Amino acid sequence: MTTTARPVGELIRQWRERRRLSQLELSIQAKISTRHLSFVETGRAKPTSEMILRLTEHLDVPLRERNGLLLAGGFAPKYPSNDLHGPKLAAVLAAIRRVLTGHEPFPALVVDRTWTLIEANSAVARLTAGADPALLEPPVNVLRLSLHPDGMAPRIANLAEWRGHLLTRLHREATVIGDAMLFDLYEELLGYPGGESEVPPGAVDVVVPLRYQQGDQELSFISITAVFGTPLDVTVSELAIESFYPADASTAAALRV
Repeated sequence: MTTTARPVGELIRQWRERRRLSQLELSIQAKISTRHLSFVETGRAKPTSEMILRLTEHLDVPLRERNGLLLAGGFAPKYPSNDLHGPKLAAVLAAIRRVLTGHEPFPALVVDRTWTLIEANSAVARLTAGADPALLEPPVNVLRLSLHPDGMAPRIANLAEWRGHLLTRLHREATVIGDAMLFDLYEELLGYPGGESEVPPGAVDVVVPLRYQQGDQELSFISITAVFGTPLDVTVSELAIESFYPADASTAAALRV
């Protein structure tokens, strides 16, 4: 859980500025006076736990950070963070595994908010074959595995384009969440070789594809990201399912062999 010694009002102001909202805009959304919001942000007024939760809801603050703001305000955390493999999240894990298994023979995997691999179906091994075994040792970071020169990168036919897509997405997520670990990962991946794409995304394809060279055959994928709706658990809120679908008939046929 994120904890901090900074005052809760200062943290609320930081999230408001990160979302590029004025005090007036946030106060209208949260149905409080601008004066009261100003007092909360400057520490002249102590917000209740209900006020903190109301503001963080309108600021779309992740559940982990909402708990941190409650702690900074002197209140107990509201959202639990259960073990995915524990009894309380058994139904969630079962649903994830049904999705992964049902997606075969196409690759699908589950990652947490730092892009650490949580679960994967058997088809993913087809893409990771040939990677340095050290990169496959848990915990596996799938972005590092994808872009590392000893990972999947040498077999990605459109590496510059795919690299640009992943870096843009990672930087956006780091900015939205405000997670230092994601910024550190971004800086690490930025230093990997791979070049910059000269073709703007969307100039050729409808979506940015992953073109993966397997022997003398090129497999082409489009990806879809899915998250759980209305999560009330920190662990569940940070999970994402990345599913890869064939972008052409030849890829579909090759994967069904």
